[in-house]
Amino acid sequence: MSMQTYNLTPSRVGVLLGRIIKHAMPKIVLGTVGINDDFKRNKGDTVKYRRFLQKGATASQPNRFFQDGTGDRATQYAIDHLTSDGITSNAENISVQDISAQLNQYNILYGYTDRTFDLYEDDIPKAMTELVGERSGLVCEMALFGVLKACTNKIYAGGTTRGTVSSVLTLNILRRASRSLRANHAETISTMLRRVPAGGFGTAPVGICFPTFLSTDLIPDLRELPGFTPVEEYGNPSEAVENEVGKCETFRFIASPELVEIQDAGAAVAGAVPPLKSTSGTSADVYQVIVGSKDAWGHIGLNMDKESVTALPPGVRDKADPQGQRGYVGTKFYYNAVILNNLQMVVIECATRSLA
Repeated sequence: MSMQTYNLTPSRVGVLLGRIIKHAMPKIVLGTVGINDDFKRNKGDTVKYRRFLQKGATASQPNRFFQDGTGDRATQYAIDHLTSDGITSNAENISVQDISAQLNQYNILYGYTDRTFDLYEDDIPKAMTELVGERSGLVCEMALFGVLKACTNKIYAGGTTRGTVSSVLTLNILRRASRSLRANHAETISTMLRRVPAGGFGTAPVGICFPTFLSTDLIPDLRELPGFTPVEEYGNPSEAVENEVGKCETFRFIASPELVEIQDAGAAVAGAVPPLKSTSGTSADVYQVIVGSKDAWGHIGLNMDKESVTALPPGVRDKADPQGQRGYVGTKFYYNAVILNNLQMVVIECATRSLA
C-alpha cells in the first residue's frame, strides 16, 4: 500500500508559498439523464425492472407493434381485433420483459503518514478528501459509459463495423439515429440534472431534444454540421446545461474529455478526406457517441453518506499501527448502470478530423 510520506512529497519548505491552484476535475455528463434509483441498505444487491409489452411487441423488439413481414401490416393489426356477432373473443395474456442489474462495490483509499499530517505545510488530508469526491464521480461515469457503449443499436460512420469506421460525424448519420429512435417510440427529454449553486444537482428544464454525449475531440466536427447552433448563439445561453456545446435539429450536444476514444480501432487513415485523427498514424481513432432518450438507461447506487467515507487521522493506535503513524482518507460505494431499452438509444461510432 502506498502512503503519502513527508520525505517523498514534493515540498515547498524554504520558499514563498503560492496559493493552491485549481486542478483538473472530471466532467460528469452521462449521469445527468436516465432513471436514477438509490438503493436502501439491507434490501439486497439486485434490482429488477419490468416492462409490460403491447400486443405485437416482443422482448427483442419491445417498441414495435408491427414486426417485419409482407402484406399490409397496419390493416392486419386492426383485422386481428375484429369480433363476430355473439362470439366471445379469446382472452390473451400480457407479456413482460424483465431487466436485472446487480450492484458493484467500488473503493478509493489514500494514505498518509503522521509526519505529513504534523509537519507538512499544505493540508494533504483536505486535498485527498476533495479528490475522493471527484474521483468517485468519475468512477461512476466511466462505469456508466462502459455499460452504454455495449448498446446493440449501433451506427458505424463510413462502415459497418468498428474496424471499418472511416468517417466523421455527419448530419445524415444523426438523422439515421433520429429515424431509428422515433421508429422505436423513443421520447425526447425536457429536463436534465444541472449543478446548483448550493452544491449537488437539481432538475432543470432544457429544450426538447435527444441528448447526445460525445468527446470534446468531436467539437470541430459539430461546428461543420449544417444548421449547427453553438451555445453562445442561443437566445438565452444561461439555459444550457453544463458542458453543452450546441444543438442541431433535435440533438443537443454535451461534451466531455472523459468519453475517450478507442485508439487505432478504425479503418486505415491513408488518403482519408478529411484527414482523420490516429494515435499511431495508421488507423483511425474511434469515438463512441451516446444518443439517449427518456428512460433509455438507469443508474443504481447506494447513496454515499458519512458512514461510507473513511477519514482516519494519525494517532489511532492498534496492533496494526501501534504508534498511530498512519492516516487514511477514502470511500467505498455501490453503483451500477443498466440499459433499459437498447432500441431507444443509439451508439454512433465515428472518427474525427486530425486538424494537423
